[in-house]
Amino acid sequence: MDTRKTVDLSWDEFDEVRDPRPATNDFDAVVERAISRRGFLGGALTFGSAAAVFGSGVLGSATSARAQAAGFGFTPIGIHTDFDIHVPEGYEWRPLVRWGDALFSDAEGTYSAETGVPLAASDRVFGENTDGMETFEHDGHVLLAINSEYVNPRINLPADSEGMPKNADEVTLLKNMQGVTVMEIANGANGWDVVIDSPYNRRITHETQMTMDGPAAGSALMQTNADPEGMSPKGTMNNCGSGKTLWGTYLTCEENFNGYFGATGAYEETDGLARYGIGGEGRYAYEKFDTRYDLSAEPNEPHRHGWITEIDPTDPESTPVKHTALGRFKHENAEMVQAADGRIVVYMGDDERGEFMYKYVSNGTWSEGQPTDGLLSDGTLYVAKFNDDQTGEWLALTPETTGMSAEDILVFSRMAGSAVGATTMDRPEWIAANPLRVEAYCALTNNSRRGNEGMPVNAANPRETNDYGQIVRWRPEGEDHGATGFSWDLYVMAGNPEVYDNAYGGSDNVTAGNMFNSPDGMAFSSDGLLWIQTDGDDSNEGDFAGMGNNQMLVGNPETGEIARFMTVPNGAEVTGLTWSPDRTVAFVGVQHPGGAWPDGEGKPRSSVVSVWRADGAAFG
Repeated sequence: MDTRKTVDLSWDEFDEVRDPRPATNDFDAVVERAISRRGFLGGALTFGSAAAVFGSGVLGSATSARAQAAGFGFTPIGIHTDFDIHVPEGYEWRPLVRWGDALFSDAEGTYSAETGVPLAASDRVFGENTDGMETFEHDGHVLLAINSEYVNPRINLPADSEGMPKNADEVTLLKNMQGVTVMEIANGANGWDVVIDSPYNRRITHETQMTMDGPAAGSALMQTNADPEGMSPKGTMNNCGSGKTLWGTYLTCEENFNGYFGATGAYEETDGLARYGIGGEGRYAYEKFDTRYDLSAEPNEPHRHGWITEIDPTDPESTPVKHTALGRFKHENAEMVQAADGRIVVYMGDDERGEFMYKYVSNGTWSEGQPTDGLLSDGTLYVAKFNDDQTGEWLALTPETTGMSAEDILVFSRMAGSAVGATTMDRPEWIAANPLRVEAYCALTNNSRRGNEGMPVNAANPRETNDYGQIVRWRPEGEDHGATGFSWDLYVMAGNPEVYDNAYGGSDNVTAGNMFNSPDGMAFSSDGLLWIQTDGDDSNEGDFAGMGNNQMLVGNPETGEIARFMTVPNGAEVTGLTWSPDRTVAFVGVQHPGGAWPDGEGKPRSSVVSVWRADGAAFG
């Protein structure tokens, strides 16, 4: 049992203490069997006829930094280990917004390098630990919606609190530093900046009033003392990745919600709570000061979190909607595409070791300008099963297939996935769909337990821990995202070719010039290039020697080439990516930086930065 305070554990460590998982994931065995059929190709697995399925040259040709530069429009950068940001020659960057920056004039000047943000201004400033984000245009205004995933209490709270709130006010401060920021930005003489006091500026926190729709809304599992109808939850929490609907609203994804709940007294330890890692002491001690988070007082409150929540950034008076039809789990992001017949499809990953990939398919169809009612509340939830012949299928989660009620399927989607035999994965994180072809990618960031407890090394993965991670991709049958069948391969297996000459070194498209570990965030630019963000080990030692700080890379799906574009300060991860409307500026999130970045003194401040080409050209 880890004896450190819960706030000092990473979310992965917290989950391992609260809910240890089996070492073996099904996907590892599937890959092993697939490679035994088709051969071990430099650490990665391609289709038998890659040229026919994905285009020529997949995964094979990138052997030098010079080769990787071709087609990317920039010279790849090397690794860095300092407390700064680095971008290619010909590019520049500056902070757009930092934790504690004012959204309204009454909060200007309230941030202190010594004490952080005061309680009175905590819902009037930009939140901490930025993550997923999206850009919106409305009536000539440019809006950003940005998640603040979690807080570092040792930075936010007074020193004598020692990283754990000691009263209700300190809990409220932490609540207000998380959630979602909607803000207007404008391009001026000094580049893009926040528009202070814009009528669109808004903070959505753990206390904001929400509503619910879909089959589980109003069910007995949703009912609490404060909301006996089970339709009006408060708050969205641990907002990790994001998504954008085809009709121009924001999807924020509730991930590690389990850590906010605890118990001050006796409570029923159900299978549902156990599968989601809920119980005992909460990460932030909310339960000691707010009965909403106390399992002994409100056992159903956790069921009201872990959803995808839709926000209209253009209407600051609108009520966010939690869509129960999309399932409840640790959502990483939501990638919306459209089936060939016009139905809405949302791909989703459950970011915990041994969990599943999902997709939702609406019953209704949509075209631009048509009503959107029911599109995210009336449909079927599916879970992925991968086969070792490089095919797969989406298994419908219904009462008939699972033996569970419709409400239970959605509230306990993990248990429904297990009931139908879905493939357990190595932490499915962001999913990104290629805008130029019908294919999608999922970052499987790592599996820290590989080699332990009956999970031996093997020909497919001769490394005692899968600390490097991989990216799986798939193409739906008939080039239709609504299809239930698909083919799959591995786009890349991350690794360190400077330390290893076997599978630890990664697939053939990983070289000394672009190596990385723990792919996390992903997004496609409109030109069909895949932008990969990492959240891994930046010690630059041992198995990670030569990898430097976390980074953002660009991948070419046609050739398999990957090139490093950006590195962030030591201690930070790269989280979230979106572009200005004219695509000349990329907005990139930098979460939990080390040192005193970006101010050079005082507290480290998670931030969103602007990155642009000095010649003003678009990214693509």
